[in-house]
Amino acid sequence: MQTFRIIQPTPALKPFIRYYWILQDSTSGIVSQRTLPTGCISLVFHRGERLKVTNRDELQPHSFICGQESGYSDVTSTGDIEMIVVIFQPHAAKIFFHMPVTLLRDRNVAVADIENPALRDLAHRVEDSENHDICIELIENYFYKCLMYGTPYHLPRLAEVVRHINNSTQTNIRALSNIACLSEKQFSRIFSENIGTTPKDFMRIVRLQRTLSVMQHNQGIGFAQLSYECGYTDQSHMIKEFKLFSGYTPKEYIARYSPVSDYFTF
Repeated sequence: MQTFRIIQPTPALKPFIRYYWILQDSTSGIVSQRTLPTGCISLVFHRGERLKVTNRDELQPHSFICGQESGYSDVTSTGDIEMIVVIFQPHAAKIFFHMPVTLLRDRNVAVADIENPALRDLAHRVEDSENHDICIELIENYFYKCLMYGTPYHLPRLAEVVRHINNSTQTNIRALSNIACLSEKQFSRIFSENIGTTPKDFMRIVRLQRTLSVMQHNQGIGFAQLSYECGYTDQSHMIKEFKLFSGYTPKEYIARYSPVSDYFTF
């Protein structure tokens, strides 16, 4: 049996946290899933058995930060799953970890390996809590304490940049740096330090997620129209990019999975 819940953060945390999701799955046998880059950093708590990342041949840590990803991962369940996951706004994770999040790229960094006693204590308390509501309360209290120290002055600029990328199928570094009121060099540095990947790669990931969203809501769309609506140069460009991020062409992907955009759906 599987249950899946999306929980919205309190209004004061919404500028920093997109949502929480909770998954419980007691399905017998091995279950595999391919995950694609979402454009968001996440904080993961395993209260049950951990997932195995098969293409890296490693178990996920009990509690860890998942950085920005540049490609797909195949994960396999190894028993009863009980996960609580925090999905951060693309530009906000750095506030809560006090490190350049570029260091997290393509990595699952165990909370136990981070010099952050308060975060390690949170992980232990989430693991030992009686129910999920208490877990979410503990997590949000931790975030509130982090915010007591203030937020970076450039956070609103980055929020506006991300909003522009979300609403545009075509943009460029010059336009984004103008929105942020920064030079292109300053903008690229600050963007990467706070979002965990370069502006160009982030735009490519958002375009991938937009492609999944269009496929999700318009299942009969032709690939030429799909590539045009999502801002690719042409159909061959879309197929090449999609396969780079997912391991499949769009046609191969929809034959195996039902397309869902984590970025634009929740």
